[in-house]
Amino acid sequence: MSTINDVSRLAGVSKATVSRVLSGSRGVKETSRLAVLKAVEELHYRPNVIAQSLLSQSTGCIGVICAQENINQTTGYLYALEKHLSQHQKHLLLRFANNKAEVMQALDELTCGLCDDVLIIGARFPLNLSDESIILVDCMDVDATNSIHFDHAFAAETACNYLIKQGRRKIALINPDTSGYVEDVLLGYKRALENNFLPFNRDLIFMDSSSSSVALQVLLNSSATLNFNALLVADEQEAQSVIPQLQAFNKSVPDDIMVFSLAGSLHYPGIPTIPAIEYSMDAMAAKIVAWLNAKTKSVLGSYALRGDLIIPDMPGRK
Repeated sequence: MSTINDVSRLAGVSKATVSRVLSGSRGVKETSRLAVLKAVEELHYRPNVIAQSLLSQSTGCIGVICAQENINQTTGYLYALEKHLSQHQKHLLLRFANNKAEVMQALDELTCGLCDDVLIIGARFPLNLSDESIILVDCMDVDATNSIHFDHAFAAETACNYLIKQGRRKIALINPDTSGYVEDVLLGYKRALENNFLPFNRDLIFMDSSSSSVALQVLLNSSATLNFNALLVADEQEAQSVIPQLQAFNKSVPDDIMVFSLAGSLHYPGIPTIPAIEYSMDAMAAKIVAWLNAKTKSVLGSYALRGDLIIPDMPGRK
């Protein structure tokens, strides 16, 4: 296995110059930098991460605690984070947690010298953390010291405006309170109705702890009086669940009822493609890594990411 001495000899520079090039330090001549990089490639040299961390007093690791139930979104987060972290010679150390106790246990493990910073993703329960080395990502605690989250009110307003423009003026909303953003979603929903001079019908709203399946059954049993022709759901998993149920009641999607996902679009065989709000995991990961690179002991604040409206080509769209 090649060493830093081998790289130094092949590149014709000192070990100190090799170290400066590999750490990204300034003040290295371009010719020397290129020679080092060429030697590293030819020798397949890999720096000793442990030795580097002892010298710099930095592990180069970022802890990530996933409390996100949506596996598709979790995969998107991790892929984007790993890509951006690796560009800055940082490594991802992963833990999973299903409740606050498991999150705190993972925090204890990761903050005992294993990681420089920790991200917590998708917690749908209050954490009440004040540690400035922890960044909350898409968690309930949007007012935390350091947090980045989705603009759910904007998403709901955008979705309703789109549906109304498609002639869907009776919009039902199923968004169980386990999602953690019911107030924001309801705010955007009401804002869109008000701006379009439409009445608010409480019977079309289901935001308690009941399942989406039960809520939809209530809606369908009352369809003669409610006469809804659009349905907002929390994410693509909820959409995947409700569409077969609608079809079982002889409601075609999107002709009879247009389903709209507030977070993520459907890409499943046998399930109609539906309009959705999609969030750029790449943009979120870039923002997080920029925060990590610029962060000192100062407060980063709170940042809301707005999603994009995704409109599929659907036959029969009104």
